[in-house]
Amino acid sequence: MITVLIVIMIHSIFKAIIENLGNHASSKIVYFIQYLMIVTLITDSFISVLNLTRDSIGQVIDFMNLLIPLLSTLMLTTGSITTTGIIQPILLFMMSFIGNFITNFIIPILLISITLGIISNISDKIQIDRLAKFLKSSIVWILGIILTIFVCSLSIEGTLSSSVDGMTAKTAKAAVSNFIPVVGKILGDSVDSIIGCGNILKNAVGVIGVIVLVGIVVLPILKLGILWISFYVLSGVCEVVADEKIVKLIAQISDSYKILLAILFSVSSMFIIGVTLVLKITNSSLMYR
Repeated sequence: MITVLIVIMIHSIFKAIIENLGNHASSKIVYFIQYLMIVTLITDSFISVLNLTRDSIGQVIDFMNLLIPLLSTLMLTTGSITTTGIIQPILLFMMSFIGNFITNFIIPILLISITLGIISNISDKIQIDRLAKFLKSSIVWILGIILTIFVCSLSIEGTLSSSVDGMTAKTAKAAVSNFIPVVGKILGDSVDSIIGCGNILKNAVGVIGVIVLVGIVVLPILKLGILWISFYVLSGVCEVVADEKIVKLIAQISDSYKILLAILFSVSSMFIIGVTLVLKITNSSLMYR
């Protein structure tokens, strides 16, 4: 950003000198050279941050692929057979779908939007700002829809299955206690103790999983947040000396960092909510027993 600011200040000095000499053609050439240098600097930085976001999402999905089977196994020990059979496929499908959707659809749309913004600011004759803004706003809406569908489907399916698990376990316990002579009552109480221990272990693993998920994304989220604010401030500082198109370009890059922040925050929040919902649903199934 300091380099960009230096390029802008040098261009302002040359522009003032050239315009005083009355050479407007040279002034346009200097502007295009400045624009090219700034675009090169900004896009190089943006691509590195884009790769960081992709890697962070990949790490979150890889960790969830390890956590979900472990949680599912512990859910089975607590008697949540129906819940496990419904929730595990939903989580695994949504993780795969979200990862591929972001990599193959949302990020390319963001890159197209940035490209349109760069082209739009080259000259006054090309104006495609509205299309670039529409693509960025579409990304935000798509993320919101995916998050809503994920949470609603998990909540509805989990709530229904938890009540089924609760009634099934209650029936099984009553059958064991009443139909097995002498030791039936003891076996029924032992089952409760085993389920309680499994539930404690499941909750502990879930809490540790949430902590690890937060640990994976906290630094990239902080970095993206700082870059977003910094480029926003840079666009305000450059407004004093820079051309209007350069200011708009920097502001658009700042918006792109905000979109990347929204993508990473949405994915991490989605999976953290998913883990906590799984814990809540399986704990609720114990209340029916």
